[in-house]
Amino acid sequence: MQPRQIALSLLAGLLTCTGWLAAQPDTWQAHTAPVHHLAFSPDGKTLVSAGFDNTAKLWSWPEAKEKKVLSGHTGPVYCATFSPDGKLVATCSVDKTIRLWDPAEAKLVREIKGHTEIVDGVAFSPDGKTLASASSDKSVRLWNVADGKELKNLGAHGGNAYAIAFSKDGKMVASVSGDPDKLVKVWSVDEKKLLKDLKGHTASVTGVVFLPDNAKVASIGHDRMVRLWNIADGKELAAMGPTADDLYGIALSPDGKKLATSGYAGNITVWDLDAKKQLFTRKAPQFGAYCITWSPDGQKLLTGHDRQAIIVTPAKAP
Repeated sequence: MQPRQIALSLLAGLLTCTGWLAAQPDTWQAHTAPVHHLAFSPDGKTLVSAGFDNTAKLWSWPEAKEKKVLSGHTGPVYCATFSPDGKLVATCSVDKTIRLWDPAEAKLVREIKGHTEIVDGVAFSPDGKTLASASSDKSVRLWNVADGKELKNLGAHGGNAYAIAFSKDGKMVASVSGDPDKLVKVWSVDEKKLLKDLKGHTASVTGVVFLPDNAKVASIGHDRMVRLWNIADGKELAAMGPTADDLYGIALSPDGKKLATSGYAGNITVWDLDAKKQLFTRKAPQFGAYCITWSPDGQKLLTGHDRQAIIVTPAKAP
């Protein structure tokens, strides 16, 4: 290391120790109730968390300093996510509503009503014009972001619909459900109809993501399995697991090559999608890892926990 580099490194260390530069914490108390969902803004500078204390919170990254609190829901917040341009945050709740917020001002832009039970998940389309939702009323719906009006009730699962995801090209949404369905359903956005039922999970399905090619999805469930599916023919391509605990969180890495999953006992697992195998598992310091996401640079994993904390761990083998 050159003398100038040594000096800069020593200066950074001194500033961090004296508080002039904020160190990135390994954990922090984020809510006063379980943390159920995490998502980054498109520019990677802000993290939004959804809490069972009826709020969503905005945090600076990587400093993890609280920036804003989105207050107004009258029940636990299940999901919070940024629009593709970062100008809106969508939240959904036990209070049966979806809310759109201006994150810069922490102000409510619009309340969306229509579901008759808990709204478990929401997702923006890649162009930011459409919002998809999944609910315990078993329905999967599309909404116009501009005015909050329902575009289409796509259809219903046989059980509670727990999560929703848009394909990268915006042409499909995937939803998942609990008993008695235990299904992944893939829907056409343009035709507004069901394309395929993906059958194979043997317990409630709790999460789903589209893979970068828009031809496959990955799903997780309480059968403790990660399953990869080909959408066109509905065939299961791989079943990875079982894991040590029931799965709740799933996230695709920024490079699209790996999956991270989290479970109720606090286990975090990273999977290689090409090799279709587990890379490593580590135990988080707390149980109840309801959600997981990758840091924008792909170097860290963030999990939200039953005991109100957000925990940051390295995205590599221990």
